[in-house]
Amino acid sequence: MVHVGIIGCGKIAQVRHLPEYFSNGNAKIIGITDINEERAKALAEKYACKVYKTREEMLADTAIDAVSVCTANHTHAEIAIEALRAGKHVLCEKPMAVTLEECERMVSEAKTHDRFLMIGQNQRLAKAHVKARELVKNGTLGKIISFRTVFGHGGPETWSVDPGKDVWFFDRTKAAMGAMADLGIHKTDLIQFLLGDTIVETTARLATLDKKDAHNNIIGVDDNAICIYRTKGGVIGTMTASWTYYGQEDNSTVLYGTRGILRIYDAPEYSMKFISSGGEEIVYKLDAIQTNDSQTKSGVIDEFVGCIAAGKQPEICGESVLSAMRAVFASIESSETGRTVYIKENA
Repeated sequence: MVHVGIIGCGKIAQVRHLPEYFSNGNAKIIGITDINEERAKALAEKYACKVYKTREEMLADTAIDAVSVCTANHTHAEIAIEALRAGKHVLCEKPMAVTLEECERMVSEAKTHDRFLMIGQNQRLAKAHVKARELVKNGTLGKIISFRTVFGHGGPETWSVDPGKDVWFFDRTKAAMGAMADLGIHKTDLIQFLLGDTIVETTARLATLDKKDAHNNIIGVDDNAICIYRTKGGVIGTMTASWTYYGQEDNSTVLYGTRGILRIYDAPEYSMKFISSGGEEIVYKLDAIQTNDSQTKSGVIDEFVGCIAAGKQPEICGESVLSAMRAVFASIESSETGRTVYIKENA
């Protein structure tokens, strides 16, 4: 049995971490902690666990094997490193951290203390993405030439545990980055997973086009990001992240190969469709992609708990996410400088 603690009781903890740990037969929620003590108490009652007044108190408890870090972006590295040093395995929400140096320190600390550091890149576990990776590997698509991947919805102000225009996502001091880090990291990590390749070049434009805060001022972080990526293997494609898709969420990816096109989560009636170069169509009905309005089981918590129980390093470990974070930070640099940025694999 893996004994876990939850640090941060916001929306992601409430819709993913707490219910998924609770439903996992190999996990037991020992306690939770949050800066909002009343919220923590209500959730502790629901999940029959204790409330820790501080994270330091939680991390000092030897009964806890692992923690989920579900706090604002700017605290991820500090809390994760404290937890690793306290001997806990760590599942940290994305984005991994707000600087590349912080990301690298987290990975280093996990190695130093012989603990697992897993990042919540749940898109790698979606059934259609797993199947798509298989089709790419076995050559069904032929050589991949290009891609288009998109993640856009109406913005975090409609989804946050405290909905409204004063959400921490819009505060640069807490979020550091906007749609690029919130949604763009998902699709950046995903495209590398699907292709089995690494992004080595980005030409990007990040902008704040529409979002305003509670005082009707333009928010301090990007609400849209468009990147042109080139991979080490020579594949070129676009990644779009947006908080201004007000009509309908888009979480689709299209891969263009020499033997055909693979459309993933591109239509409500199927998970995936392969259109061969000869015009044959094969439809896959596997699952539905998670949306803000329809949260399904992510698989992240089951993977984390299973790896701890088996003593097996998670595939979605911190080190495996570093290359995607490098691409995110390089894209921000590209937008700020107006230049293409070439990414060193081990920067």
